[in-house]
Amino acid sequence: MRGLDALGLEAAGPQLGGAHGKAVWVLLRGLARESGHWGVFPHVLLQRIREQQPGAELVLLDLPGNGTFHRKASPMQVSGMVEFCRDELRRRGVQGPVHLLAMSLGAMVASDWVQRYPSEVAAGVLINTSFRPFSPFYRRLRPLNYLTFFLLSLSRLSARQREQRVLQMTTCLQQRPSEVLDHWVNLRRSHPVGLRNTARQLWAAMRYQASEARPPVPILLLCSKADGLVDWRCSQAISRAWGAPLRLHARAGHDLALDDPPWVAQAVWEWLRVRDMHGLSAGQLH
Repeated sequence: MRGLDALGLEAAGPQLGGAHGKAVWVLLRGLARESGHWGVFPHVLLQRIREQQPGAELVLLDLPGNGTFHRKASPMQVSGMVEFCRDELRRRGVQGPVHLLAMSLGAMVASDWVQRYPSEVAAGVLINTSFRPFSPFYRRLRPLNYLTFFLLSLSRLSARQREQRVLQMTTCLQQRPSEVLDHWVNLRRSHPVGLRNTARQLWAAMRYQASEARPPVPILLLCSKADGLVDWRCSQAISRAWGAPLRLHARAGHDLALDDPPWVAQAVWEWLRVRDMHGLSAGQLH
C-alpha cells in the first residue's frame, strides 16, 4: 500500500488549513479499524475533491485504541473519542473548521462533534452509520454480528482467518481479496486492537444517542443497500429526521469506501459541486 507522503496526504504538518486557508478533510474509521483500512480511497477522494477545493488536504486520524493509538484505552463514550480527536488535531497544528468524512463508529464521533462544536466543522459526510433514536437496535447492528465480533476476538483462528471473516462480513465487491487480506494482516500485527478496546468501542457505539435536531452544518449521508452489518434504512431514517441528502449504493457492503472508492469520491464531488453552484459556502446550510 502507498504511504501518506506518496499520496500527498497530511502527516501532521504545522498549521494545516483552517478558516482562512485550504480545506482540510479529517477521515475517521469505524469499530476496531484504523486509517490503513481505507485502502486506496484517500488517494481517490483527494483527486476528486481538489477539483472543487484546490489544495485540499486530508488528515487520516485513528480513534483511540486503534492504529497508531492501539495502546491507548478506548473511551467508553463517543464524546470521549471526540475530545481525543480534537486534542490530537490541536497537537498536530491542524486549524479548523475541518470537513469530517467518517464511517460507522467514526460517523458517530463526527455527529457528536458537529452537534457540540459546530464552529469547528465546515461539513460532514457520514457513511453507513446508525444512531439512536432514529432506528431500533436490531437494524443498527444486526444481532448476530454482536456475537460474531466477540467470537472472532476470542477465537483461536489465525490473524488471516479472522481478517478473512471480517472481510466477508463487510465487503461485497472486492476484486483482489488476497491483496486486501495481506494488508489487513500486516495492520493487525503492527497495531493489534485488544479485546478490551474492541468491547469498549462496541459499548460506546451501542450507547450513543444523537441529537434529533438538525445539525447546524451541512451533512451528506452515504449508505450501502447490501450492508450486512447495519441496515441501510438507518441512514434513511437519519436523512428524513435531519433533512440531509442521502445517496444509496445498490451493491456495496458495509465498507463502502473500500468496495467502491470512485463512487464515494464522486458522490462527495457532486455534493460539493451542487453546493458551489448554489453559492453555498462551507458551513452554510441549504
